[in-house]
Amino acid sequence: MADGSDTTLTADQTASGQAPNGLVAGIRSFAAEHGGAKAVIEYVGKRGARIVLVGSDGAWGDQFAEDTVTAREACAQAGVAVENAWERELMDQMRPSNDLWRSMARRTMAR
Repeated sequence: MADGSDTTLTADQTASGQAPNGLVAGIRSFAAEHGGAKAVIEYVGKRGARIVLVGSDGAWGDQFAEDTVTAREACAQAGVAVENAWERELMDQMRPSNDLWRSMARRTMAR
């Protein structure tokens, strides 16, 4: 279904070709703080697109864009490479924080 996500492109984005400055700055800042980064863009329906950033040091975070086209443009402007899918090497690079492990454990035990 992600192939149809390009239909969320608006006329304003086509004309300008620019992603929002705050989004580009956030991606650029994350990459600078973590020694570089790679991104995976996930289509999330009406909410737009989630940009999951994985830093070279294993840290990860995310940003949201209006659509997948804006997300890709923001990553390009920030100088962050976009991976086409969750490859094993990228997932192995991720290092969840201790706080994240604790929160996942609480959710599992609550079931």
